[in-house]
Amino acid sequence: MNLFEVYPLYNVTPVSAKGIVVKDEKGQEYLDFYGGHAVISIGHSHPHYLRRIKEQLDKIGFYSNAVQNPLQSELAEKLGQLSGCGDYNLFLCNSGAEANENALKMASFQTGKSRVIAFKNGFHGRTSAAVAATDNEKINAPINKQQKVTILPLNDIESFKSEIQKGDVCGVIIEAIQGVGGLDEPSTKFYQEVAELCKKNNAILIADEVQSGFGRSGKFFGFQHHGIQPDIISIAKGMGNGFPVGGTLIHESIKATYGMLGTTFGGNHLACAATMAVLEVLEDEKLIKNAEKLGAYFRKKAVEIPQVKRVKGRGLMLGLEFDFEVAELRKKLIYDQHLFTGGAKDKRVLRILPALNITEKHLDIFFERLKQELK
Repeated sequence: MNLFEVYPLYNVTPVSAKGIVVKDEKGQEYLDFYGGHAVISIGHSHPHYLRRIKEQLDKIGFYSNAVQNPLQSELAEKLGQLSGCGDYNLFLCNSGAEANENALKMASFQTGKSRVIAFKNGFHGRTSAAVAATDNEKINAPINKQQKVTILPLNDIESFKSEIQKGDVCGVIIEAIQGVGGLDEPSTKFYQEVAELCKKNNAILIADEVQSGFGRSGKFFGFQHHGIQPDIISIAKGMGNGFPVGGTLIHESIKATYGMLGTTFGGNHLACAATMAVLEVLEDEKLIKNAEKLGAYFRKKAVEIPQVKRVKGRGLMLGLEFDFEVAELRKKLIYDQHLFTGGAKDKRVLRILPALNITEKHLDIFFERLKQELK
């Protein structure tokens, strides 16, 4: 049997990793400034993370949600405390796409309506309603297009007002910082007006924090830069530091009933141990503050490079915009400079999504090697 090939692959085979250093089968070391799509939040093979998972594996790795798992309650309490979102309830699942599916489903349950508003260049996953709300025609199959989704320009409040006032919208899904799209953001004024219009028109506001959550933006959640309160928050990526885990935070004003949502693997013992480890390291090592600090340092270094037209994003969810497509630059960075970086739907944007415990020295190395390729 062969693999079903859906990704073009770089000719690199990692076999070990520690911190932000990834080593391939030939012994070559790479500095990881991409974290596998913002997944590696506390660094590869963090000792506390490894210890937490190994200790849990010695006890029990999995049982279904038909029985009690106190680790889930422990995780919910810690997440509420650290994020400042104690007035939400947590449903655990396995991925960002699943987190968004649950969020959209809950919006429809809660309002009795079915149309969704999403935004241009947004990305919310590759499944059913999540992919229908994603602004990418190439990954939307005919079965997905049956969903009622209206995609609007970001930061255009008049077009948003016109659509939501039609009265058939169950939910509005928005990223505080667009990941795949290329690091564009809603303005604070726009986000706040969207939140207010959702309340007035009985629509659920869903904050997609799959990539921008867990401290990456310099606050625990990206929406916290804008002073709003979503009804539902979706999370994944950095919450498990590589272990597959996602979650949907549902405001306590939305009540659960048995059977409304379900999952076999979500919230399993190992997933809880992995996420608890991430939360503990974020807190103990003050990594959210570090993300904020190094985001400012990154901007300071980036302005020294004349080819950089704009620095996008916040914290350690960053993009460098050039006036050329960056695909070749990414190849040179990985093969010649041994740096992992990311691309975006906007092909002129180089995405930088390192672990939140990197240092100024790491960023100095990044910019030195970037300058070498831009000569």
